[in-house]
Amino acid sequence: MKNNETIVAISTPLGEGGIGIVRMSGDKSFEITKKIFVPAKEIKDIKSRHLYLGHIIDPEKGYKIDEVLTAFFKSPHTYTREDMVEINCHGGVAAQKKILELVVKYGARIAEPGEFTKRAFLNGRIDLSQAEAVIDIIRSKTERALIQANRQLEGEFAQRVKEARSDLIQIMAHIEANIDFPEEDIPEADPVQIRNEIQKTKTRIEQMIKNLETGKMLREGLSTLIVGRTNVGKSSLLNALLKEERAIVTDIPGTTRDIIEEYININGIPIKLIDTAGIRETTDEVEKIGVERAKKYLKDAEMVLLVMDASMEITEEDRKIMDMVKNKFTIIVVNKSDIPSKIDEEEIKKIMPGKKIIRISALREQGIDELMKEIYDSIIENLGPIDENAILASQRQKKALEDAKICIDRALKALSEKMPVEIIVIDIREAWEKLGEITGDTVSEDIINAIFENFCIGK
Repeated sequence: MKNNETIVAISTPLGEGGIGIVRMSGDKSFEITKKIFVPAKEIKDIKSRHLYLGHIIDPEKGYKIDEVLTAFFKSPHTYTREDMVEINCHGGVAAQKKILELVVKYGARIAEPGEFTKRAFLNGRIDLSQAEAVIDIIRSKTERALIQANRQLEGEFAQRVKEARSDLIQIMAHIEANIDFPEEDIPEADPVQIRNEIQKTKTRIEQMIKNLETGKMLREGLSTLIVGRTNVGKSSLLNALLKEERAIVTDIPGTTRDIIEEYININGIPIKLIDTAGIRETTDEVEKIGVERAKKYLKDAEMVLLVMDASMEITEEDRKIMDMVKNKFTIIVVNKSDIPSKIDEEEIKKIMPGKKIIRISALREQGIDELMKEIYDSIIENLGPIDENAILASQRQKKALEDAKICIDRALKALSEKMPVEIIVIDIREAWEKLGEITGDTVSEDIINAIFENFCIGK
């Protein structure tokens, strides 16, 4: 990326709305703006962080494009640490696109995805873990996830990584002083002390890895599959949980043929609900594809809501499905409990011992609150409480932490086997470099580019 280029993007979703923002960053931002922006009152000296009323005009054709509010931001006290301009126009597609076109015509280029945040990282305003927290804020599905993402944007996770790296630097300095200056009167490195220092850092890293699991759940949501045979009320349950008519519900078996995914928020935990086709033997080719997809999703599901029909006796299809999910994190939902019951709960308990059974009527929305409470309680019981130190880490960050732990384990093993200290230093240094990948201190340009490709244009 050429940092001397001025970039521009529409930073608000295109469409009809109250406001649209065209954003610029780079040395030519002010110069370009002055060519197309005519203030309502003469500006003698541009003040940073002030809004100026005026019009965007087409200098060649001489007509007004839109009435706007324009904000100027002087470097280095900006998001990118470069001069920036934000043109606040009306939220119509034509106005935003025309302003973008003019800015490009007079010297800017269209920004790449995430390029504003990428410049903030490259210019030293934020580290890489904070940059990745920006996308977590944008994609947060619950308030709790949003709070955690903001804590990472403030540098909380980065600080914990930096503390671990600092520990490793001290260990390396302690060991290498003996290697580099053997003739000096430096106390010989004490293996017991070194082991204790390495173990302390290992504990730090292990705690961060532990915090990742909760963070993953808050970041991505808990994948929850709604399964059962046809016509037991899976789609009705989805609609009841969402409190809207999202899925088509009929008495015709096999109505749901494709996968439907929606999110609900249960006490700050995003639950990714996946409604599937009823699992049964069928000759219908389209329905058969839906059944196969349901089985495929079942393998990766983190939680299962097994729906059964209270008005019918347990069928052979029910038993097959129970056998498929008995080793999964499963809650059994007995639907249609508002009509006379024929289902044998004792048989369910024998096939699936220890699983919670909740009776509901999805159609009448009875027992739904109890079910949602049970979902939350079961998550806490199976996965542990929501840790306030949860880390919304990406897969890349998780791997870097796990790789650093592997390196430290190798160092501890080498120490216990009384290997030369030079070998131990190699493993410690590699752990230090792995942790540096999280903050961006030791990361390659290819990885940086791959991270920012996932951002939206304009951020």
